[in-house]
Amino acid sequence: MDLGLSGRRALVTGASKGIGFAIARRFAAEGASVAICARGEDGVKEAANVLASSGAKVHAAAVDVADGAAVSSFVTDAADALGGLDIVVHNTSASAGKGIEQWQASFDIDLMPFVHLVEAAQPLLEASDAAAVVAIGTTNAVETAPPAAANSYGAFKAAVIQYASALGHTLAPKGIRVNTVSPGPVWFAGGVWEMLKEHRPALYDSVVAQIPIGSMTTDDDVANAVAFLASPIAGHITGVNLVVDGGFTKRVQL
Repeated sequence: MDLGLSGRRALVTGASKGIGFAIARRFAAEGASVAICARGEDGVKEAANVLASSGAKVHAAAVDVADGAAVSSFVTDAADALGGLDIVVHNTSASAGKGIEQWQASFDIDLMPFVHLVEAAQPLLEASDAAAVVAIGTTNAVETAPPAAANSYGAFKAAVIQYASALGHTLAPKGIRVNTVSPGPVWFAGGVWEMLKEHRPALYDSVVAQIPIGSMTTDDDVANAVAFLASPIAGHITGVNLVVDGGFTKRVQL
C-alpha cells in the first residue's frame, strides 16, 4: 500500500535509537524527509548518517527536550531545513523510575515537550495539506496489571494520551490530525527487554507468556503504526489511541 508519504516532511524527537529511530527509518523508507533529535550528539549524528545513507534528506540536532525554548528552535530549524513540516512525532520519555525526582523528570521529558512541540509546530502544520501529529504513549497508562507499577511513567503517559485526544478534536478544523500509538512491552536491540531477558529471564518469560500473539512487539511494529496514522491514508482518524501490543492488554477498546 502506498501511504502517500513520499515527499512529506517529518520530525521525530528521541530518534537516535529504539522506537524513535525505527519511526524515522520508516518515514525515510517511504520517501519522506526527516528531522531527528535526541540529547546525545554522537547518537544523533550516527542515526542521521544511517538515514542519509538510504537517500533521505535529513536534518539532525542534539536537543534537550526538557528545555522548551530548545524544542521550539529545533522545530523552526527543521522546517527551514526541510522546507516545511507535515508530520510531528513526540517520542521522548524519562522512562520508569523511583523517587520524587523521577516525577519531575517525567513531567519535563514525557509531557511538556509534547506541549512545546505542538505549539511550535502548529503554524507550520496549518500550512500542510495533510498535517498529522503522533504521540507515543504506553499500555501502562491504561492498565495497572503487572508489570505496570504505580510510577510517573504511566501517569504522565496517560496525560499525553488525554492531551493528544483533546488536540485531535480541537485542531481538526485547522486540518491537523492528532493521535497516539501506545505500545505494550517492546523489544529492540539494546532496549530494556533485551536487558531483562538476560538478567531477569523469569520476568521476561512471564510477560511473553501473557501476549496472545506469542512474542513481544518490536520497534518496527510501532513504527508501522505511526507511519499509518501519520499518512494521508488515515485522513479521517483523529483523537485515537492505537494500542500495539499483540493482545497484551485485556481491556475492551471503547
